Amino acid sequence: MAKVIPFRAVRPTRAIVGLVASRPYQSYTVDERESRMDYNPYSFLHIVNPGYKYDQVITGEERYKLVKNRYLEFKEDGVFIQDDKPSFYVYKIVNRYRQEFNGIIAASSAEDYEQNIIKKHEDTLAKREQTFKTYLKTVGFNAEPVLLTYPDNDTIAKIIAETQKGHAEFEFTMTYRDTHYLWKIDNEATISAIQNEFEQMNKIYIADGHHRSASSYLLFKDEKNNNPSHNGHESYNFFMSYLIPESDLIIHEFNRLVRDLNGLTKEEFLIKLDALYRIENRGMMPYNPSKPHHFSMYLDGEFYSLYLRKTNYTFENALDKLDAQLLYKTVLQPILGIDDLRNDNRIEYVNGQHEMITIKSCVDSGDFVVGFGMCPSNVDQLKEIANEGLKMPPKSTYILPKLRSGITIYEF
Repeated sequence: MAKVIPFRAVRPTRAIVGLVASRPYQSYTVDERESRMDYNPYSFLHIVNPGYKYDQVITGEERYKLVKNRYLEFKEDGVFIQDDKPSFYVYKIVNRYRQEFNGIIAASSAEDYEQNIIKKHEDTLAKREQTFKTYLKTVGFNAEPVLLTYPDNDTIAKIIAETQKGHAEFEFTMTYRDTHYLWKIDNEATISAIQNEFEQMNKIYIADGHHRSASSYLLFKDEKNNNPSHNGHESYNFFMSYLIPESDLIIHEFNRLVRDLNGLTKEEFLIKLDALYRIENRGMMPYNPSKPHHFSMYLDGEFYSLYLRKTNYTFENALDKLDAQLLYKTVLQPILGIDDLRNDNRIEYVNGQHEMITIKSCVDSGDFVVGFGMCPSNVDQLKEIANEGLKMPPKSTYILPKLRSGITIYEF
């Protein structure tokens, strides 16, 4: 039984919401961040980058405290206003490719995370979890929802569609040409209907935001253990989420770039590949794989197609069938000597929204020696891996939609 609850969101005013909303802090270059803050006093980046005010880099808990201060200043100045009634928020994104995403912003249960009702498909780093937990404990809010996905549901779809017939609280377009819409649901009967539908679901899945959900869970455990009057209704029992149906989720692959051949010559490398793959030289013609277990490779000015020789590889579980895992187990680890996909600086990742010509450009620049392209995974694979309690390698999926910070804020 998945538990979701309405909450009193802290939101920018309608007039400036497009100025406040920002991409995640880490997605900007330093120059981009500074440019946006130079010319936009309302950007949420001013909150998460408080050292800008003093023209210096501030880190650790000192930074977290200043983040809280900047946030309170935005509230004091009327940039943010809290809703009077607990609400669900229907949220729609239409991106530059006319892809549309429709879902509900709500508060999801940390206990559901603990009990594996909210299922995970990616590993997290313990150190990063603890860092985020300390950050959350200090600042006291979620500013970017965790992306969760649920099985398509006719009742919820009808509620979303009916709500969207009304006047949107927000409608604004970002510089990346994605348009955002938000409607508020504060009618008790409608809220109850949404909650009832989620209560019938025994599984929902994290699509994006594994570290944020994990850190929210750690915060919940700390607060629960330190509160002798804990009753399960406190705000720390929940974290902000954006729940969308599985059919709305779009999954791209992450392609791989490697800086060297681990001491092998080109010919030695191809001979080792031949043991597990049928290799065809495609010359200068870019090859895009169209089937699972087929890969594209760019090496020394030429494209290759790689088809797995299935007689030499055994699929033991759902993870083995995942192309990102397959490439790791057959090429990256045994041939190229890359054991740690998170921390080895010999490997980089390019999301699949970029075409194979991007892989070619990166290799031709001399920064990398070989690049690999693959097919994207799908929702069923994500679910199967999560249901078996397995974890995908890092950078296995590039999932849309990508959410903005500062549009709705959940305080705890």
